[in-house]
Amino acid sequence: MKTLSKFLFSLWALAALSACNSDWLEREPEDILTDEQLWTNPQLILSTIADYYSRLPQHTDFGGPYNCGSPSAYCGWKDYASYDEAMWSGVSNFDFEFRNNLIDYPFARWSLWNYDLIRDINLAIDKINAVSSPKVTDLMKAQFIAELRFIRAMNYFELVKRMGGVPIITEQLIYDFEGDPTYLQHPRNTEEEVYLFIESELDAIADQLGNEGSKTRANKYTALALKSRAMLYAGSIAKYNNLMPSPISLPNGEVGIPASRAAYFYESSLQASTAIIQSGAYQLFEGNPDRGQNFYEALTVKNGNNEVIMAVDYAVSQGLRHLFTLENIPRSLRQDVENVSGSSALSPSLNLVESFEYLDGSAGTLKGVGTGSNTAEGQANWIFYDTPAAIFADKDPRLSGTIILPGSTFAGQPLAIQAGVYVWNATANKYDRVEGSLNSQYVDGGVLTGGDGPLPNETYVSATGFYLRKYLDSAPGAATSAVRSDIWWVRFRLGEIFLNAAEAAFELDRPEAVSYVNRLRERAGFESNSLASLTLARIMNERKVELAFEDHRVWDLRRWRVAHELWDGTTTNPNANIYALFPYRIVRPGHPHHGKFVFDKFRSSRTTRPRYFRYGNYYSEIPQTVINNNPKIVRNPFH
Repeated sequence: MKTLSKFLFSLWALAALSACNSDWLEREPEDILTDEQLWTNPQLILSTIADYYSRLPQHTDFGGPYNCGSPSAYCGWKDYASYDEAMWSGVSNFDFEFRNNLIDYPFARWSLWNYDLIRDINLAIDKINAVSSPKVTDLMKAQFIAELRFIRAMNYFELVKRMGGVPIITEQLIYDFEGDPTYLQHPRNTEEEVYLFIESELDAIADQLGNEGSKTRANKYTALALKSRAMLYAGSIAKYNNLMPSPISLPNGEVGIPASRAAYFYESSLQASTAIIQSGAYQLFEGNPDRGQNFYEALTVKNGNNEVIMAVDYAVSQGLRHLFTLENIPRSLRQDVENVSGSSALSPSLNLVESFEYLDGSAGTLKGVGTGSNTAEGQANWIFYDTPAAIFADKDPRLSGTIILPGSTFAGQPLAIQAGVYVWNATANKYDRVEGSLNSQYVDGGVLTGGDGPLPNETYVSATGFYLRKYLDSAPGAATSAVRSDIWWVRFRLGEIFLNAAEAAFELDRPEAVSYVNRLRERAGFESNSLASLTLARIMNERKVELAFEDHRVWDLRRWRVAHELWDGTTTNPNANIYALFPYRIVRPGHPHHGKFVFDKFRSSRTTRPRYFRYGNYYSEIPQTVINNNPKIVRNPFH
């Protein structure tokens, strides 16, 4: 009897072997589905397709050392602390703290070779094609197969963006047990061929997907969104890999795309992006006049949110929830202290904060910041602010929608972000820094160190002076292990599509490129047409701030071939090191500065190593077991 699930078969086999009665071995198992039962039942087919969606790589490293709920999209967020958007400030054991102390990125860090999923999809396509049942109409079959091909195309994109060219397998590989498996061994296709395969698959199935209006299943616009992203990646590799002093390549094209193909892929991406934008099927979220809050809601509001094209959804009422909010709620807002497995795990970096420019278009470097040296020289540039929030005045509102800043609130609760006080020392003609433990009080009766820190080396409290807001759930009980959160994880949204269109148009020297960026900036709170022109550096920064903590940063730096320059492993490169900003209250009774606030910037002491990305990280290492099983697979460069 052919079966659907090896897992179900294994359960039955174990039960059979453990039975004392030999008659058990002669009974027909009751928990195994036959092919006829499965492939003639539309609901069971849908359940199978849902399982394949859940098996797609969903996040940066798509997994964590402990349970993070089901589905698993919110597991990989921990590795945002491995790059430059944040550092780790949660539990300090090795399974977590290593993100602050990476000597370098291992060559296998982003490795993926999940051909089990491709095998299962190919099997499902064949079975649905072959089924003959009035329950499964030709229209149903076409839609099911289109959806399976979408999942397969998306998985091939996840493969190619990590590994370069991989074998394109679209049929079942069935061993004949004759002793010679070589006919099952396929070499790697070129990197270009894989991208072209993704494009052709998406073009072929777009109008057959159905699912109009769905946020969780693929439809025509989801296919276009994937095409928009994938073709942009291909165009970038074709252009920027070949601009490197020593382009990364293999003799048969398994990695690297000819520079002459860049325009083709940019054009393909642009056409997909403009088709989505011009369709009117999606709109940028603009439901809240508070621009910072509106940006936060663009990813967290579900009802009436027409910006989201596709998401991994959750529902508390159905038991689908995750621990992201519990793990990242600011220290003073913890509700589950007795059983808490963490809080404040990600501390957004000052690097990211300063990437958000001012509304007048000037660079986002914060003004009047000290060095943290506790010397008169280190205090010379201080500006004395009336409130902790004042230093962030007139910044891009996307900042407050992404990060919880000193002086701000979350879920209607004010946060106490203050590292200590500076007390005037007339003899030394400078201020002396005094810091305490969380929720400590200074001798003047005021706050010494706030309940939210920051503290440089304590767990479960910010180590940078900032907390994460994006994707944090303000619903009651969301920060508890009993209730948890059902905020969705967004795979594709219109904001990204605008940026994809802008970049592709820019690379093709099209005049409309700047208008796409200006539309996003206007939604954020900038004046209309705030930019007169574009540069690649501007596009890079717009993606950094618009898409922060949405699993784009590391992949963008890889495709632009700049990761090795930004994260070069040196302590002198500010891009490779994580910086913190600590606020302090001034204690100088009788002086105009008394009660005001100052800020110190310094390299975070909890990150002991600069970020170090090597040439060998642009393509991930192929597992040795894969090469052992298939000698036709060639290794990636530098491995």
